Amino acid sequence: MNLIALLIGLVVERLATQLFHWRRMRWLDRIIDFGFRQAERLATWPAIIPVVLLSLILVLPVFAVIWFLGSTLAGFTYLLLAIVVLFFSLGPSDIGEEVGAYCRALEAEDDEQISSAAKAIVEGDVPDQPGERTSCVEAAVCVQANNRLFAVVFWFVVLGPLGPLGAWAYRVTDLIRRRAVFSAAREEQSDGHSARMRDAAEMLHGWLAWIPARLTAVGYAAAGHMDDAIAALRAPTEDLNSSTSARSESLLARVGIAALALQDRPDETPTERAIRGAEAANHLVFKLLLIWAVIIAAMTLYGFTQ
Repeated sequence: MNLIALLIGLVVERLATQLFHWRRMRWLDRIIDFGFRQAERLATWPAIIPVVLLSLILVLPVFAVIWFLGSTLAGFTYLLLAIVVLFFSLGPSDIGEEVGAYCRALEAEDDEQISSAAKAIVEGDVPDQPGERTSCVEAAVCVQANNRLFAVVFWFVVLGPLGPLGAWAYRVTDLIRRRAVFSAAREEQSDGHSARMRDAAEMLHGWLAWIPARLTAVGYAAAGHMDDAIAALRAPTEDLNSSTSARSESLLARVGIAALALQDRPDETPTERAIRGAEAANHLVFKLLLIWAVIIAAMTLYGFTQ
């Protein structure tokens, strides 16, 4: 049943582009901000405790639905719940749509649109220099594919009957992390509370992303240029002083770029190189998604998952 729900959920996620604004869930930002303000009362506690409590509160509605439905949560009822939860857990935006917008902006040579589209993919500032921006976007596609897609699918499949709960729990930790990073950047002159919340949110998200990130990195090696990707996978270049989340993102970017194995062409303009790189990264993600679908189908066939 999880396989069917996953396939339908991915199709809906690809086709229902006009509903993407629903997945941004801006109203949750206000709840998260309220939770952060309340956490100031627990300043003497480790910051991870209020972050975990906030995550549990936001996960509670999905758990309550599963518990309330109980034994009736099967067949069509489970399928419907899983599809709805997957729709809101994936994303919040489609990486393929963003790559398409970036490539169209490059073809139109619209600097403002290029910068805007690149920032949407990277989810942050991008270099002004075209070559550096190209590398930044390619790496970001490999990183964001895990965050927006593969990690959600992983927790959905691994938790079996509680798959919707796993997918939503991962998305909740990501939403809290995003909001905490934004709050800390906005309040640089604060007393440090926002920075503590940010570090704790990144820690919790990093724990949930650790296994999916490494499976995705291995998948990039299988879907792309294996020799270079395996060498990048084994390279001991991670900064042990950085957060778990940052190390996972560094690994995904390094292995993803190696798996692409793109070489500059002498007759190619910077714009053509940027388009080729973004499309190649997006194609790598699509090939890995097919590999994951085959593996999940095999696991379902042999009874390892629902």
